[in-house]
Amino acid sequence: MNLQDFLQSLCNSQGDDELIDYCRKYVIHGTPYIFIDREDEYYEFRKRIASKFKIIFNEVFVTGSAKLGFSAFKQKEFDYESDIDVAIVSTKLYEEFLESIRSYQMELRKARRSVTEKELKMYHSFLEYVAIGWIRPDKLPLSFQIRDLKNNWFEFFKSISYNQSEVGDYKVSAGIFKSYLHFEEYTISGIRDLRNSLTIK
Repeated sequence: MNLQDFLQSLCNSQGDDELIDYCRKYVIHGTPYIFIDREDEYYEFRKRIASKFKIIFNEVFVTGSAKLGFSAFKQKEFDYESDIDVAIVSTKLYEEFLESIRSYQMELRKARRSVTEKELKMYHSFLEYVAIGWIRPDKLPLSFQIRDLKNNWFEFFKSISYNQSEVGDYKVSAGIFKSYLHFEEYTISGIRDLRNSLTIK
């Protein structure tokens, strides 16, 4: 399905039940565009990430334009400037990250850690995502990233980017959802907003 067909079909969907089915069928389910006709490589890519974080391989999803072959929101085809967005759907990993964040928050409350106003704003943005069940490590203050996540997160995804893994010559970025329900609700919410914006025009 190309971009225009996707947008037209989305506009034609009626009510929430059709929207949910549409989102599950085309946005979440199936082999990502980047791995079409490369099912074995897709498995190995998911397994590589799952092994690193000690989770189940089917808790790793490729999302965004790498999944569809285009960005429905930006209305732009997938190209070499695109990132590979990975959603890790794991309660176990989510809780592990929250434990590190809890320690950070305790230090912050007791003023043992000084952060700039910019970092504090960034941290508040991070907490807004946590409130909807999504951990985005890229939103953490720089001081926290360096201490706790450099080796276990950012360096790992750097190590599987740009022709260093099955995905090819792209940057790989990832976030963690608390559960499949949180992942699906977030995805459906975005598609619903997109449909509303298209029908208003």
